[in-house]
Amino acid sequence: MKYIVIALFSSLVVSQSTRSQEIKPNDSIVKLNTVVIAPVQQSPERMPETKGNVIFSGKKNEVIKLSQITANLTTNNAREVFSRIPGVTVWENEGSGIQINVGVRGLSPNRSWELNTRQNGYDISSDVFGYPEAYYNPPLEAVESLELIRGGASLQFGPQFGGMLNYVLKRETKKEFSFETQNTTGSYNLMSSYNAIGGKVGKFSYYAYNHSRSADGWRENSQYKVRNSHVFLEYAFTEKTKLSAEYTNMDYQMQQAGGLTDEQFNNNPRQSFRERNWFGTPWNVFALNFDTKINDKFSSNTKLFGLIAERNSVGFTATLNNPDAINLATNDYDNRRVDRDSYQNFGMENRNLYRYKLGNIENNLAFGIRLYKANTNRKQNGLGTTGSDFNLNIDGKYQRDLDFNTKNVALFFENQFKLTENFSATPGMRYEYINSTGSGRFGIISGNDVPFEEKEISRSKPLFGLGLEYKLGTTNIYANITQAYRPVLFSDITPPAVTDQIDPNLKDASGFNADLGYRGTFKNYLNFDFSLFYLSYNNRIGGVRQFVNNDPTEGTFLYRTNLGETINKGIEGFANLNVTRFFEVENRLGNIDLFATISFIDSRYTDFKIYSASGTAPNVVITENNLKGNRVENAPRYIHNFGLGWNKNNFSATLQYKMSGKIYTDANNTVTPSANGVTGLLDKYNVLDLSAEYKFLKNYNLRGGINNLTDEMYATRRAGGYPGPGILPGEGRTFFLSIGAKF
Repeated sequence: MKYIVIALFSSLVVSQSTRSQEIKPNDSIVKLNTVVIAPVQQSPERMPETKGNVIFSGKKNEVIKLSQITANLTTNNAREVFSRIPGVTVWENEGSGIQINVGVRGLSPNRSWELNTRQNGYDISSDVFGYPEAYYNPPLEAVESLELIRGGASLQFGPQFGGMLNYVLKRETKKEFSFETQNTTGSYNLMSSYNAIGGKVGKFSYYAYNHSRSADGWRENSQYKVRNSHVFLEYAFTEKTKLSAEYTNMDYQMQQAGGLTDEQFNNNPRQSFRERNWFGTPWNVFALNFDTKINDKFSSNTKLFGLIAERNSVGFTATLNNPDAINLATNDYDNRRVDRDSYQNFGMENRNLYRYKLGNIENNLAFGIRLYKANTNRKQNGLGTTGSDFNLNIDGKYQRDLDFNTKNVALFFENQFKLTENFSATPGMRYEYINSTGSGRFGIISGNDVPFEEKEISRSKPLFGLGLEYKLGTTNIYANITQAYRPVLFSDITPPAVTDQIDPNLKDASGFNADLGYRGTFKNYLNFDFSLFYLSYNNRIGGVRQFVNNDPTEGTFLYRTNLGETINKGIEGFANLNVTRFFEVENRLGNIDLFATISFIDSRYTDFKIYSASGTAPNVVITENNLKGNRVENAPRYIHNFGLGWNKNNFSATLQYKMSGKIYTDANNTVTPSANGVTGLLDKYNVLDLSAEYKFLKNYNLRGGINNLTDEMYATRRAGGYPGPGILPGEGRTFFLSIGAKF
């Protein structure tokens, strides 16, 4: 009888493709066939209630296992990789994939700066609070999974409005030695090589990779070279206590093709009028990780991490109505502008999880502390050479030489109260202390340095949140509301000109994220997540024109202050239907998946005051306008992805179609493009991508694909400065072909 009960239970958890168990009694012996529990291999997956001393119950999250999708990982094609996550905006200003620019729910994708960007759980951006731009991301061929935790992550990962994006790198834990290689060629002299070794010998584990890639680029003047190296070492003292160290180094230089006017873009989006612009970013990230499980109830993790890096650019950055041409008076090009940043960041983050019972139900308490210190030295407006190569030498001094420092202490806790086995409530709190200082000089007048009066801003900010989750079999209803905020950035406290002034009462941006959704799996053929979201973003910072000494006859100055509020709200949905499992024909036809991500985003200003001056002194008239009701710049009304995937035996392929709505590129919602291409409406676009993989001889693979199959001409952004003012085209049709092996 016992064996029969076990067999009946097993038949409920196996996939529908598993045949019924055959039970043949032989006297008192019952023989059972082997039971194979086959998990549904559909991405994205969701985090369990707790993982890595973090509580995820009630939070909207997605986990993309890159081994389960077919996409162009060689050039980090974010359009393909993030296609299964609704509401993600991708900026595509160059095809190298060196920088991944993503935003969610109508927030700016600029170097993912509205997200807390991490690698293996530690920070990799320039300065999390003062300058949160991600100039580095790992090569996706080295990444095992992407974890995106939406705005409700603020309590355990930071206060960012967009949430947390974590790149989890590959590891080898089964063999003593493994070797992986992937070598790719493609359009416009693309050459890429990824090589990795890893293994586990007794208590010692290791992993190392090197990734090198170069290409001429789809546009003129867009060649690049990038190299990524990574080393990981771990020693397990016991099964419950481990210590690891890892180091990542990246170095690249890429030519910046610059922007175009709309007329130039329509005539030929591949052309470029800037051949002397370059960008390079040596990057070093390191971390120590101590993980221990003291007993069945308490586990702890401590990370020590740091970053030493640079951001370097040289080029002619004027708008396109100022051609970069030979100056007839000097018979040479004009001097280029050189900007250099250096970053030194160090931090410690401790996370703990305590499991305890209330009655017969186990509850979870997550708590921890974070210490962080960052220094940025910013040198700008250096008089560069008249040459065309990547030369950072300057003549004289930088017009700006500034030092910024950030100190941060954070305490956080969340408690998952399981009111029943199916219903849980997770309240939490995060306390942030942030101190930001800036000093140096920001101009040269007649050879004399102009001092930049030291600025210091300190703030103590408590944040609160609440998550709810109710389980319904393999599905659940979730809700979350969490406060968020964004401290003033270095650029906010740095006057761009001598006459400009900063509001001494400048406030941090603040607001909250709210989610209400239904997600899960149904049987073994449907994976879904549909939700509503509401994002309030208060005290957005910007500049308004004011009179000097309140006297129109003395001219005006730019006053940087808090301007207003925006509200982003909408619908996000994802569904993946395995058609052949649904009709129970996967044994004959393989797996055919249809997936769709949809998002409708309404992002508007509810209060945004601007001032304009007209007339001449002393009869200057100041007019106040309010942009209430205007749409937020760079926020499309909709982002949809539709895909068809097929895999059978050793072959897999994915065809996907992206649709993105038109966007305004400034808060004034300017429709007609400016003559220099900096402002104006950007039209909607649709892009089709195809990727495929064939595995053979057990250890080998062939990969290939065509991006932008229909050669759509489109653009996702305009730039006012870096990487060159004007409209920045997305890439046309390109292909790649790759061969790899793993032993």
